[in-house]
Amino acid sequence: MKMKRREFISKSALLGLAPSFNIRNNFPFMKDLESGNTYPSPILDIQSVIELPIIIQKIEILESVGQRFIVVTSKEGLQGITVLNFRMEFLLPILQKLIQPFFIGKDARDIEQILDTIAHDRGVYKYSGIPLFNCIGQIEIAVMDLLGKAVGIPASDFFGKRIRSEIPMYVSSLTRETSPEEEVANLQRQLAETGAKAIKVKVGGRMSRNADAAPGRSENLIHLIRKTFGDDLSIYADANSSFDLQEGLKMAGFLEENGVSIFEEPCYWEDYASNQKIASSLKTMKLAGGEQDTSYLRWRDIAQNKVYHVLQPDLYYNGGLTRAFYVEKLAIANGLSIAPHSPKDDPLAAPFFQFASFSPILEGYQEFPGGKKKHPDWYYPHFDIENGFIKVPSGPGLGLEYDDSIFKKAKIINS
Repeated sequence: MKMKRREFISKSALLGLAPSFNIRNNFPFMKDLESGNTYPSPILDIQSVIELPIIIQKIEILESVGQRFIVVTSKEGLQGITVLNFRMEFLLPILQKLIQPFFIGKDARDIEQILDTIAHDRGVYKYSGIPLFNCIGQIEIAVMDLLGKAVGIPASDFFGKRIRSEIPMYVSSLTRETSPEEEVANLQRQLAETGAKAIKVKVGGRMSRNADAAPGRSENLIHLIRKTFGDDLSIYADANSSFDLQEGLKMAGFLEENGVSIFEEPCYWEDYASNQKIASSLKTMKLAGGEQDTSYLRWRDIAQNKVYHVLQPDLYYNGGLTRAFYVEKLAIANGLSIAPHSPKDDPLAAPFFQFASFSPILEGYQEFPGGKKKHPDWYYPHFDIENGFIKVPSGPGLGLEYDDSIFKKAKIINS
């Protein structure tokens, strides 16, 4: 919701906003790794930017324009907003009855302490996994939007200095239903529309126990892509846990021989030993994974054992920007890189661009599903690839502005 300038200045003055933007603290992160803490020591220092508390008064789920939104409102009337992802349809009772109470009445500046309290609550841990952390991530991302708007800075500034204002993107195919010829025709159109210099395609059959989506599709597709586009195009390939170790090694070898740069999730996502063996077998190609992972201790083990070269936490499924920042710190400590999972082209992409703008270890090109899009007019800015890049929103919070009218006619959703 867009706030008028005079109203923003008035409410900001009440909050005692400090001018300092130097908010990345140097807490003993490596000590946490050595001691096996379930969470790292606090890393953020939001209090140096916002001197007075921002108390969360209410959290609402609103339905409008075919979408559901989570709106976090402070006592001063400031609001943070994000769109609910489609998996939340089945998770609203967890969000509203289990997770939401941890945030109500709390100081939004203490987001790390809130996350730590949730992680150690005896009534919560039995729900661990994507269903739990997706709910946490939805609220955390809206809270970071609120905090950024309170100060008038991008949410990225709470995590580090913005080092890039535009992000190099690849066009990503999300289907296995096409023939190699159909897929290449689609890619030709999308590359022409966007100016992208990289693509990602699906190989294998998704959780398919070695079966291809169609006999020979994976190999034929990669051969045809190379024949059509030559050696200058960067290729990424995603197996979505299609293979066992033996077949995964074969596919990895084939992809590496054909100059593929990154291979995602060859083996079942929880089969860390097999994925690590494939990673260690590679010479020029990098292995990536982690979009289903949510445990900080599991992330620690993945990083220390170098299961993947590129860590891919999902910004919503893994619990928000703050917890993705923890994963980034683990990657840095172990000489790895990061590429958050975010196959989005709508408001759900906004937290990804905040993260990508500050991370010093962002790996290569980032994901964008397809080519040119037709966007609705109820939010701005829109995310479109121009000459291979997408500009990072420069506004406060997540950088998005919403048409107020969509919330005035919204329906309140209760589980």
